[in-house]
Amino acid sequence: MAIEVRKETVRAGISFGSALAIVISYDHNQSILWAIVHGIFSWFYVIYAALFHS
Repeated sequence: MAIEVRKETVRAGISFGSALAIVISYDHNQSILWAIVHGIFSWFYVIYAALFHS
């Protein structure tokens, strides 16, 4: 039971990270292609954007 809850939490975190990366990327670059690429890298891009795009 606890393992299933953990899997769902991780899956939701990955989905949220991808969506957040796509929104940040599109807002910054105005490019769907870059938004897709950054969505694949998800949390890595979110952290990068938070550190260097302020």
